[in-house]
Amino acid sequence: QVQLVESGGGLVQAGGSLRLFCVASRSSFNLVTANWYRQAPGKQREWLSSITSRSTTNYADSVKGRFTITRDNAKNTVHLEMNSLKTEDTAIYFCQAKIYGVDCWGQGTQVTVSS
Repeated sequence: QVQLVESGGGLVQAGGSLRLFCVASRSSFNLVTANWYRQAPGKQREWLSSITSRSTTNYADSVKGRFTITRDNAKNTVHLEMNSLKTEDTAIYFCQAKIYGVDCWGQGTQVTVSS
């Protein structure tokens, strides 16, 4: 199974920015669509954004215009650039991809936005 590891989370003030990273253990990650999700305390997991193997992107309305997803196939990595952060963006952020039929998730990275 491909391992996914997220990083880049932290504490930031409202209006600030963070860049999240999702690094995969195998290059097969580059051949599939990757997704970012988040889960806030007491809430369901929310899909945020996806990027295909050809770098076609999609975004949830809640983050459109503020978040940007990109990938670097040379590093088996997908990024999530988050700008104009709001307190309601506070959550654990997860990377996900389905690789050879296996649903792979990272352990998540905490993002906390203070007012």
